[in-house]
Amino acid sequence: MWENFVTETRERVTTVTIQRPPLNTLSVSALMELGEILDTLEKDEETRVILLTGDGDRAFSAGADISEFGQLEGGPRAAIQRAHDLFRRIESFPKPVIAVLNGRALGGGNELQMACHLAFASDQARIGLPEVKLGIIPGYGGTQRLPRLIGKRKALQLLLSGEEMQAEEAKACGLVNEVFPHDQLREAAFERAAQLARLSAPLAMEGILRSVDRGMEGSIENGLEQEAEEMLRVASSEDAAEGIQAFFTKQEPAFKGR
Repeated sequence: MWENFVTETRERVTTVTIQRPPLNTLSVSALMELGEILDTLEKDEETRVILLTGDGDRAFSAGADISEFGQLEGGPRAAIQRAHDLFRRIESFPKPVIAVLNGRALGGGNELQMACHLAFASDQARIGLPEVKLGIIPGYGGTQRLPRLIGKRKALQLLLSGEEMQAEEAKACGLVNEVFPHDQLREAAFERAAQLARLSAPLAMEGILRSVDRGMEGSIENGLEQEAEEMLRVASSEDAAEGIQAFFTKQEPAFKGR
């Protein structure tokens, strides 16, 4: 169905796999297609959690397709804006989007995974922003998201040197959530996603994602106001009643997303 991706849904988890061998680079057409996939999955009631990964064992994504530089429709500025809009869409998406780093996540591939809500990595994964070695800078949000995730000084070290970080170091500084043995990564990531899809109420997850995303944009006062609005919205839902009843009866809740 898709030119650059393969999708599969089971147990309310949809896995979206970048399929652009050998290094799953992000062409303009791939980024546009990913936006279309998100449009579809946002409306899909069978999808509660999204896993985003790369095909094969070499790379989650090695970044932007540099062969396209100089021939982009609308010029570089338009291409950058399209990527910014897409990555902000992922960041503010109402369902959890989890990056599964099966190999190198470099340049735009790293910027893509940083826009996701969570990240799980293979112990063989390498993560970096090497643009400075090409005489350019990250253009898909790397100079903004990396300091927010790991702190200014560590981020500057990586940005200015262009060096790659090993998976365990990325976990230690907060760039990824968990690291798994390479041959167990996909199944371990799926199990965690399936648990979220099964045990976490969709409306509550959406409220948490929106509260955190909008709260990070401004003052804590604005964030608290957003949190209050989300709490009032979900507290009267059928899912809230189901969750509270299940708690008292010691049953597993059956959330319906309403």
